[in-house]
Amino acid sequence: MKPKIILDCDPGHDDAVAIMVAAQLTEILGITTVSGNVSVDLTTENALILAELVDLDAGVHMGANKPLLIPPKHAEEVHGKTGLDGPTRHKVTRQATSSDAVQFIIDTVREHDEVWLVPVGPLTNIAVAILQAPDIVQRVAGVSLMGGSAGAGNVTPVAEFNVWADPHAASVVFSAGFANLFMAGLNLTHQFGVDEETILRLREINNPPAVFAAELFDFYLRSYQQRTFGQQVPLHDPCAVLAITHPEIFSFESRNVSVETEGIVTRGMTVIDERRWSDRASNCQVGYEIDRDKGMNILFDVIKTYSDN
Repeated sequence: MKPKIILDCDPGHDDAVAIMVAAQLTEILGITTVSGNVSVDLTTENALILAELVDLDAGVHMGANKPLLIPPKHAEEVHGKTGLDGPTRHKVTRQATSSDAVQFIIDTVREHDEVWLVPVGPLTNIAVAILQAPDIVQRVAGVSLMGGSAGAGNVTPVAEFNVWADPHAASVVFSAGFANLFMAGLNLTHQFGVDEETILRLREINNPPAVFAAELFDFYLRSYQQRTFGQQVPLHDPCAVLAITHPEIFSFESRNVSVETEGIVTRGMTVIDERRWSDRASNCQVGYEIDRDKGMNILFDVIKTYSDN
């Protein structure tokens, strides 16, 4: 049986691929959008583009347009002005199902058993849902998020973008007491990289999602190489989906994770207690390794299925 999920996202090139993967490997009850890589108007429009591309029979619900306590910051230098720069932009023919992502999350978790929350952008929507309806913490199957790092950051030396963009929301989520909280941070997702060979293989599949993904990666890889010395661009967000559907390709360890919300040079840092003698209770399963080859084969197999649709 496919896991039931709510995919909370801010598309984003890697969010787009997460939607493609989740549409085949999970039962998406709904997509919720949040301000992050670009404004929430654009992340919602981008989610609608992807939902139409993969013929997803699930609603898209617009969410938070800013973080809990700080001004919004975006990542246009990574994803371009639209958030999905690269491919020819499709005209949106669908409309958002609602403009209240938080209420959708609360209602859906209360109405369905064993729902996974899969946030792959800033955690604003999830945090507000927790604050408004604390009972959902005990009702969900778990949370599998992309965010944070057990090492270096990508916005600052210690902070990853999703947590840095709304550290107060991230702090709410990590301290909420979820029975199952899985973190795919940069230390993990940097092992799951896209390169020129990946793009070539996608072009060989040659169905609309594969071509769209290849064109996304053309832009995404060039943008990354211009800003770094890397030859592969990390495919962050699908890792949070695969952690639920294919946990066997990951290595996770129980850790206590807290979020620095006020530090002058450390705001947005996920502080992971690695001490063997620590008396701080574990609140998170932190990802440390992914089998890239197996993960990429799963990705290609998923994209190929769209040829049969």
